[in-house]
Amino acid sequence: MDRKLFFQVRRQPPELIIPAKPTPNDRKPLSDLDDRDGLRYKLSGVQIYGPNPCMENDDPVKVIREALAKTLVFYFPFAGRLREGPDRKLTVDCTGEGVVFVAAKADVRAEEFPLYPPFPCMDQLLYDHDHLHGSHGIVNSPLMFIQVTRLLCGGFMLAIKFTHNMCDAFGMSQFLTALGDIARGRTNPSVLPVWKRELLNVRNPPQATCTHHEFTQLATKSTTDPIPDSDMVYRSFFFNSTNVSVLRNLVPPHLAKCSTFDLLAACIWRNRTIALALHPQQRVRLVFAVNARSRLKSSIPIGYYGNVFVLPGVISTVDELCKNPIGYALELVMNAKANVTEEYVRSFIDLTVLKARAPISTEWTYIVDDLTQLGLWDTNYGWGKPIYGGMAYSEVDPTPGTGNYFLRIRKKDGDEDEIVAPMCLPASAMEKFEKELEKLLVFGNYGSHVSCTKIPSAL
Repeated sequence: MDRKLFFQVRRQPPELIIPAKPTPNDRKPLSDLDDRDGLRYKLSGVQIYGPNPCMENDDPVKVIREALAKTLVFYFPFAGRLREGPDRKLTVDCTGEGVVFVAAKADVRAEEFPLYPPFPCMDQLLYDHDHLHGSHGIVNSPLMFIQVTRLLCGGFMLAIKFTHNMCDAFGMSQFLTALGDIARGRTNPSVLPVWKRELLNVRNPPQATCTHHEFTQLATKSTTDPIPDSDMVYRSFFFNSTNVSVLRNLVPPHLAKCSTFDLLAACIWRNRTIALALHPQQRVRLVFAVNARSRLKSSIPIGYYGNVFVLPGVISTVDELCKNPIGYALELVMNAKANVTEEYVRSFIDLTVLKARAPISTEWTYIVDDLTQLGLWDTNYGWGKPIYGGMAYSEVDPTPGTGNYFLRIRKKDGDEDEIVAPMCLPASAMEKFEKELEKLLVFGNYGSHVSCTKIPSAL
């Protein structure tokens, strides 16, 4: 399927939306889990809505703009600005200056969009303050950008970009759910926001009590010239329940209770490594995000919208990873996830601070983030549920090929949902990756195939 799609977007000038009522003018330090150098960028999400006959007299731009001002009364830190203090510590200055809002129109219909990232023409569908003003910093800048684009069919797209230090994807989902609550006429969000960032601060004294492979430096076993970005290709791989069942047939009995994420992460990491044809003794790493809310039930209240994820890592030599059956990689993943206890989370925070907030090591690393349970599919602004709700871009890291999200794709006409894994690899490696994946599926069950969509690299 060719995903080239061209259309024109007409934007109105950006405006600052401030809270609808006066809000506290104070300073709120971020948690030490928020205040990581690796989160000093903006994360983007997209929701696409089809037309709703019951709402044909309502303007989504007007409804969402008004609801945004009311929602910011509850989430007023988003209307402030980040300031950098001693030792580069980030604090939110709750100035009430507002978030950036842009109204737009596009000559395209909702059904013409591909329902998975990366989306075409995102530079037109999401106002890019950084690009237009030549600044990529997060300090002293707006913390949130929202663009609502009306579509020809009567539907609309909501695109959001926010500073990752303020919240994670699940915090963004909570904010957008609140925006939907108020857009539909509620006076308060169904879940009230909780700040309390001090709950995830460093211990005194900090103690790295657990093993953290995510920070280990991996030495290079051979010299290879970097691959130019122009040689990278993008493809999305779709996994339905049949594909997942086939892969489960390859799992040894003692690992049979693995989650779908564990299974796909192990499978893709192994096949990706085979495809890259690395030195057999090169140590490689898989890092995956773990939402730690369930591990911190005793201390994280409902409504907390800060960052609550950690990044455990597993390491293997290329030889061991590629020559062993899939169960080898799967067991590494399952053990690492099982080790994410409350003590692990506290140790991760402490080690981050001891390392002066340095990001995790990413050499020889594949990063994956499971967002299949992200609530953006359920946000209702009055037009019903979206036909797509998820991330705007396919990659976890700005460096092409470093990692990707797992996203859930909702099929039409009652068909079962699928999981999509967008991949970015050198062209030669992508062909090998696809063959290795097909080989696994055929070996597991004579003839199962995973669907694949090629994505133009220019998008």
